[in-house]
Amino acid sequence: MQVSINVNGERRSHEVEDRTLLVQYLRDDCGLTGTNIGCDTTSCGACTVLLDGESVKSCTVLAAQADGHEVTTIEGLADGEELHPMQRAFQQKHGLQCGFCTPGMVMASVSLVEENPNLTEAEVRAGLEGNLCRCTGYHNIVEAVLTAAKVKSGAAE
Repeated sequence: MQVSINVNGERRSHEVEDRTLLVQYLRDDCGLTGTNIGCDTTSCGACTVLLDGESVKSCTVLAAQADGHEVTTIEGLADGEELHPMQRAFQQKHGLQCGFCTPGMVMASVSLVEENPNLTEAEVRAGLEGNLCRCTGYHNIVEAVLTAAKVKSGAAE
């Protein structure tokens, strides 16, 4: 079947099998390997992308379901060399170690802050509970999200 998806602001059209997952489409057909395949069971969140601005685990969405929609991956967040505020906060607050979960964690965090830029620590932890990090213990990730949220809400110093 033919799918046409607006990926990171660019219309992408490919012939795919009906069963092709969005994560496979992004990696294999679009060459965007920032979206990681971690578990194939929706447990880890490494494959999280934005579908029409909402975070989704792309291992649970068929490419056909995204046909005609807008998908943003980690590669589409930065504006040229200018990092997205969430990417910058993860960098500044050391919100990554091995980096495997980071793209999905960043994408889920972007959606979380878009929904509510006045988050508490508990709300960040609850909002990211579907994304697993095996390295950081989450403290620095939570600090990064709270920092980016302050930037978004205009409360940053």
